[in-house]
This record gives sequence, structure tokens and C-alpha cells, in this order.
Amino acid sequence: MTNNKYIKEENQIYTERFDLAYGRVISINSETSNANTLPLSKETAAYFQKTSRFLIQVCEAYKLVSTGEINQLDIPELKHLNKSLYKDIEGDNYNQSYANPAFTVEKLGDSIGTLLCVLYTELRGNIAYAFEERLFYLTTSLELYIEIYNLLEDNDCTANELRDAIYYHFFDYADITAADKIRSLTDPGMSFATDIIMEKDLSNPAYLYLFGEYISENEYKTSEYLSTLPEDKIKSMASTFTQGYKKGFDAYHIDISKKKTVNIRYALGFERIIYEAILQFKEMGLEPCIYRAGTSLINRSAGGKNGYYGGCPNKQYNYDHRMDEAVIFDKAFADRRLSAQRQAFEDMAGLAAEYAGPAVIETFGEDNFLAADKKESPRFNEKQQKQRTSYQAASSLLVNEFIPGDTISFTIISYPVPEIGKDYEKIFDDTIKVNTLDSAIYEKIQSCLIDTLDMGDYVTITGRGKNTTNITVALSPLNNPEKETKFENCLADVNIPLGEVFTSPKLKGTNGLLHAVSIYLDGLQYTDLKLNFKDGIITDYSCKNFELEEENRRYIHENLLHQHKTLPMGEFAIGTNTTAYQMGRKYNISHLLPILITEKTGPHFAIGDTCFSHEEELHTFNPDGKEMKCKENDYSMLRTTDSMNAYFNCHTDITIPYNELGDIIVHTNNGTSVKIIENGYFVLPGTEELNKALNG
Repeated sequence: MTNNKYIKEENQIYTERFDLAYGRVISINSETSNANTLPLSKETAAYFQKTSRFLIQVCEAYKLVSTGEINQLDIPELKHLNKSLYKDIEGDNYNQSYANPAFTVEKLGDSIGTLLCVLYTELRGNIAYAFEERLFYLTTSLELYIEIYNLLEDNDCTANELRDAIYYHFFDYADITAADKIRSLTDPGMSFATDIIMEKDLSNPAYLYLFGEYISENEYKTSEYLSTLPEDKIKSMASTFTQGYKKGFDAYHIDISKKKTVNIRYALGFERIIYEAILQFKEMGLEPCIYRAGTSLINRSAGGKNGYYGGCPNKQYNYDHRMDEAVIFDKAFADRRLSAQRQAFEDMAGLAAEYAGPAVIETFGEDNFLAADKKESPRFNEKQQKQRTSYQAASSLLVNEFIPGDTISFTIISYPVPEIGKDYEKIFDDTIKVNTLDSAIYEKIQSCLIDTLDMGDYVTITGRGKNTTNITVALSPLNNPEKETKFENCLADVNIPLGEVFTSPKLKGTNGLLHAVSIYLDGLQYTDLKLNFKDGIITDYSCKNFELEEENRRYIHENLLHQHKTLPMGEFAIGTNTTAYQMGRKYNISHLLPILITEKTGPHFAIGDTCFSHEEELHTFNPDGKEMKCKENDYSMLRTTDSMNAYFNCHTDITIPYNELGDIIVHTNNGTSVKIIENGYFVLPGTEELNKALNG
């Protein structure tokens, strides 16, 4: 049973309502067993028969957790429970699941089918709430389900009535859900995950099943493998993570002593490292806030999971539902959420001020995913896209008002999962080496690069072989080159592993074609991706994922442009971590490496915001004492005059690997040019050391 005082008080309010709603769901399951006695159609009755059975399973899981009986189950029993809760969307089962928009629309029709598919997907989030013992969420979602059932018993019920029921469910409870989201980010008392990590036996993978997440072989085997490693190795990995975080505060001259909480985000299976990281953060005076990645349509992230998370039973399921919010989103709903978020921040302003920022462990190695683009999946229309873009901008500014970007830091690191293949343990060890390269060596090499780049007016980058990249990146001028720099020297602090120099390009004069032959961005594949730039702005784009050009453009617009009409180039960087590149080639896993590592394995170009979003006023310096000055562009400069249009709230790195790279040439204002890279190899004096790994 939960020890959380806040949740205990919440549950006292909802216990009676939950019992009534649960009883009604049981009766719905009984009623729909014989569709002939109901006013519902046969197909609608089948929907409620199957979904009510699922909800009964969830409620039974809640009772196992709330009574403590779940702690008496052995691993086979826990696996069976986990499997039963997720089997409906697992593998081929998804083809005939009411969570599959194509199946549900086929069975129940276009408009009603879409809504009932979204409803069932929302109800599936109750698995998490059952394990967290959150009766508010369980109860109110069951009540919504019952309301929809009652509406459909009336044969004259319209899709608009169903949509309104779903709409006002989220509208009416926006104050509670907004407060809960901010509390989970900033209040260490919301300790569901922390309690499991700190109190359970992490040598026994049974603890994994207490989170309520889908547990795949990746999570299970990762936990097993980490349990075999010596204590000093685990502590060293945790230290790389936590010290990188602290170095971020040092580098940006932010006083960490004023902060009290750190938000830890990670994939399940890494609890042994997280345990040590928590202890090390506590020594810095920081308590952990560890929240679950969003399960509801109002807080799921289309760009990946944000929080702690388990395995994925079906990536197509996640892709199909990335825009479920479209069924309810409008300006009134956006305004209601913003109002609720502001009130919540005002109520928790003290907690927000003590928040230090996120510390993230990413994973890589899962098989890449080529999404099927289903016409039945919800999508934002053009009007909604504009409204949602405005909402996201306003929400971002609101967060920055209470948690200013220049008062926090972060760190991010990545490790492989067992799905990467038979060389998993070797790759894991090599990843540790990549994450702990000698900063002193790279500081010197990258200083050579920056000294040359600082002389440039612009840089030209070309591809070779199948890669047809041909782009000019304009650089902003410096007022005092003796004390200022255009590029940041990225070593092993917030962004691990080390190995890049980066800047915010000058938009005017940045022109040409950026081409990626095959690339994975945020878990999605892009084949023959081409982006054309004029004065730093994307003017045209294409790929060859699908047969129809319209589908390819929509795929890029929705997933890469994040529904903006265009995006600027927010970053230009040269990656120098040839050791990471060599690792990818050695094990044939280059296509599986995360952006965090891939961006260090060649030049990369980010579309969206700059690297200094909301941090433009911070004074930052390279190790040589020069101040980084090129932090903004024509958009971010609007932050004081037109803040709603200053940021895009996205940043996606696109890398050209060394084997597809032609030349990188710096062009100076006196008409001379200096080659940094020629045919994929470093030729600038002082950088030759990097070629050893390229030749390996």
C-alpha cells in the first residue's frame, strides 16, 4: 500500500466512487456478453465486451498492489500479470485490437470508431495508475467509459456527443492534471519510482514488474547484466553521469547550492546505476524526482518518451496515437490548460525555484522502426496546428517564467540494450570507454578547430558518393576575436560523450542542400531525406519512405518539422568523436546509435531552436577563456519583443557520417580558405589524431 501522504488523502476522496464505477464496469461486461438483449449494435457490444474485460484486469491489478499481495508473487506470476495487461497490443495481436485505429474504424465506422479507439488507448494508461494506486485517475476514467457506454445505448447518439464527453472530461479535470504534472517534476515526495529503486532488492529482477510498465527482454536482461558488474564499476558509471551534471553548473556559473531537486529520466533496467546516482546527487544536496513518461493523450510526447519508461510492446501503436489529442484540441481547451498550468506553478513556485534540471540516461540498440502511415489515425487539421503551435509556445514561456532556463542545467548519457545483439557486453564496455574519453586531449584538438573556424565568414560542407549535400553555413562576426569565440568547445559535461564544436549559424547566407541517405531521427527512419535551405530557412523537403510524394511530405511535416510550416537551422557543429564512429562501424551498429552519439560522428545540422534556447543571456566560456558569443539567430532575438514567435520548441540533429562526407572548408573574410576535412578525413594541423580511429 502506498506510503505517499498526498495519494492516501486523494484516495480517501475517491474510494467510494471507484467501487461504484468498478461495479458498473463489471455489469457492462456481463450485459455485453449477449448483444441480442442490448440496444447496441453487435460490433459496439463487442467493443465494450473486450474493453470492459481489460478494465476489470486493471482493477484486479490495483487490488493486488493496494493490498500488498503483489509482493508475494514470484517472477513467473509477475511475468504472467505483465503479459496479460499488455498482450492486446503486443505484436500481431495489435492487428485486431480496438487500440488499432484501422481495425476499430473498420468495425465501428469512421467518426465513432476513431473516438472509441482513442478512448480505449486512454484507458490503457490505467495500468500505470493501478500500480501507482492513483484512484483519481482510475475512477474518473472509468466514469468516462461508463458515460460513453450510456450515450451509445441511445441509438440516436452522435459522434459529436461522444467527442464532447471526452473533451469535457479533460477540460473539467485540467486543474488537477496540470498540478499533478508539475508536482511530479518538482516534488520529491512523489516517490513511487524512487521507493522501488531504493528499497527493493535490485539483484532480483522481480522488482521491475512493480513499476507497471511493459517489461521486455531488454529491461529484464539489462537488470540481470548490471547485477553482475562489480560495485566500483557501477559507481564509476554513476559518477560519470552525476559529475557531468555538476560540471554543467560549473561551466555556466550557476549556483547549484540554491537547488534541491533533480529530475532523473531513464529506461527501466538501469536501476542499479540510478541507485548509486541518487546517493551521489544527495551528496550534492539534490533529492530525486522520478516521474513516469506520459500515458495520457494530454501528456504523451510525440518526439519520444520523457520520464522513466519500460519496453515498447508495439512501436506502431505509439506512432498511431501520437496525435490523439487532435480529437479534442481547440483554443478553448488550450486556454484552459494554460490557465491551470499557471495556477499550479503559482501554487508550487517554491518547488519550481528549487528544481535543478533533468539528468537523463538514454538507451540504444533496439531494432529500427519504419512506421506505417495510417489514414485512420487522428491528425491535427491546419487550424488546430496553428492553435497548438501557439499553445506550445505559450506553455514553454510559462515554464521558463517559473523555471528559467538560465538557472538550471542538465546532463544526458546513453548505453546499449541487449537487443543490440550478441556483442552486447562488448558494446556496453566500449560505450563506457566512449563516454569517458580524455577531455584534455579533445580540448586541445577542438581548440585547433575553433581557432580556424573563428576566422571564417562562412563554411562549406559537401557530401561524397551517394550523399549530395552541398551547403554553405554563414557565421556571425565577432566584435573582439581576442576574447570571443563563435564555437563552443563541447567536452564531457552536460552532453556525454564529448566530441563536438558547435555554433548558432547566421541565417542570412546559409544556403544549399542537406542530404541524408538513410537516417533515424527520434526512432523513425528517413530514406533519402533532402532539406533545402535559403537564408537559413527550410524552403523545400522530401524523402522516399513512401510511394506517394504527398505521404512523404506529410511524414516530414508531422514528425521532423513538428507541424511547423518551416524551421530554421538552429545549430551547425563538427563532431570529433571518431572513437564512437569506429565503434559503430566495428559492430555494424551505426544505424542503431542514438542522436546523442551520432551527432559526434560527423558534421551535424540541427533544425529548430538553437542550443541556447532560453539561455541566451548566460555568459559561457571555453576552456581557453574566450566567451561564446554566437548563441542566437533572427528568431531567438525576438524573445523580448515577440516571445511567442521566438522559439519553435524542437531541436533535431541531422548528421553526415564521415564515410559520406566530402570536404569541410572554412572561408575567411580576406578571400582565403582552409580545409578542415577532405574526403572524410581531418587535414587541419593539430587534428590528425582523430584519423587514427577512422583508419582503424
